[in-house]
Amino acid sequence: MKSIEESVVTALDGSEPEIYSYIPYILQDLWEIGASPETIIRLVKKHKVETDNLTILDLGCGKGAVSIQLAKSLNCHCLGIDAVKEFIEYAKSKAKEFGVESLCRFEVGDIRKNNKELNNFDIIILGSIGPVLGSYYQTLISVSNYIKADGLIIIDEGYIDSDDTFSYPNLFKKDEVYKQISEAGMQLTDEVIFERDDNETSDRCILERLTQRCRELIKIHPDKRKLFENYIRKQEYETELLETKITCATLVIRKK
Repeated sequence: MKSIEESVVTALDGSEPEIYSYIPYILQDLWEIGASPETIIRLVKKHKVETDNLTILDLGCGKGAVSIQLAKSLNCHCLGIDAVKEFIEYAKSKAKEFGVESLCRFEVGDIRKNNKELNNFDIIILGSIGPVLGSYYQTLISVSNYIKADGLIIIDEGYIDSDDTFSYPNLFKKDEVYKQISEAGMQLTDEVIFERDDNETSDRCILERLTQRCRELIKIHPDKRKLFENYIRKQEYETELLETKITCATLVIRKK
């Protein structure tokens, strides 16, 4: 198994584990890291008639943007787990700012490890965490014991169109994603696909902020110049893929 540092860096589209300790600084300007809270709120409302008192498990919660806005909007109870303690500290402060500290609990933890105390949730959210838990099949099997029989798993991730000849590590073709969902004993209930043009402005804004922070780190740690420049290049490439090759989607999945 990869180290937790490697898994976090991979989830954040990095390639060098050494960048891990600088991630809080690089991402300091961003609260929403990946998944769209508005989209997930809309999907929860659509598929859960009663939203009060729902219990939600947010795995790889980042800085808590999804959980906090869910709690604020739906009066539901959220548990967010992430490996980066600075993210968890920020999430706790944001929960207080939004007045939902009684509804949101945030913990530092390794979501790759099976936790028998996590069970009976109405909804599990995996928001743009990449292959931390493995393939779609492995991921769904890993978290299936955490939800109620009629519970939902919401995954925000990217895939490659089925007829595209392009391939990239840890990215699946659309038909393979659907196949793995079925093989895990589950079914796709709903899907929101994001148009690439709609995301272009926000993707470029995020890239600009990340690049600025990396440039600052180069001045502070000139001996690490190559590390930060490599991270910038990786982010530039990932942004290009999001604009040209990757389809970003939020999937709603339930047990058959």
